[in-house]
Amino acid sequence: MPLSQQFAYLVILALPIACVSWTVTHEEVFREPREWCKGQSERCRSLPSRKFFYLFTCEYCFSHYTAAFFLLITGFHMLYEGWRGYLIAWFALVWVANIYMSFFNRLRLDIKHENVAIAVDQNKVADDAQPKQAS
Repeated sequence: MPLSQQFAYLVILALPIACVSWTVTHEEVFREPREWCKGQSERCRSLPSRKFFYLFTCEYCFSHYTAAFFLLITGFHMLYEGWRGYLIAWFALVWVANIYMSFFNRLRLDIKHENVAIAVDQNKVADDAQPKQAS
């Protein structure tokens, strides 16, 4: 497969990896299991158990497992045939997926900031529109 086609696959395949990783680690639909995993990651006695449960709360950690799953079902590899190509593809997919998640997080913060600024402006306009009472 030509390098340009590998790059296109990388950019496209990282999108569902980012989507799944973000959804599991941030969205409301998985809040209860995520909170339970967070508690387990703090309370479990053994280090492997704590780390296992932690991976469901961290988008970066979870994206490694999501990328491995997508590599398994797609057989995507980069630069080399065999295990080296899969290893390079795995880390490249994690890296690109995390760039996507960083952009998405930044976009959500900007939207939240704009909504707060709009609410403040609306409250100010509403306060200014009310007649002043004489003391």
